Amino acid sequence: MKKLISIKYSAGAFNTGILILRVVGGILLMKHGYDKLVNFEGATQYIPSVFGIGSTFTTVLVIFAEFFCALFVAIGLFTRLAAIPIIINMAYIVFVLKGGDAFNEGHLASLFLTLFITLLFVGPGKISVDGMISK
Repeated sequence: MKKLISIKYSAGAFNTGILILRVVGGILLMKHGYDKLVNFEGATQYIPSVFGIGSTFTTVLVIFAEFFCALFVAIGLFTRLAAIPIIINMAYIVFVLKGGDAFNEGHLASLFLTLFITLLFVGPGKISVDGMISK
């Protein structure tokens, strides 16, 4: 019972928690990117052009962030670097496309935004490809 209300944590518990956060968050976001990847033509119809670069190129950038960067985060390779395009994508969704409505229309993007900002700050943990490389 003491352990449940304790504010102390072990390195193993921290690394396991980050592993779960990374893998589950990455896989869940990859599903959204995969749907856009296999239905590219349909995705270009509803993804608006960002800064006038065209909806096709914008869709490519969204797929890159939501599928490929999420894959890198899930396996823990270049985690902090891969989290940046995802953060930009989710921030754009929440603050521009959803008009800052983080609790209703943009709740899923807000959740992903929070998750990947957290991973940007704390890193991939030791149970990751980055953790194995740095040994």
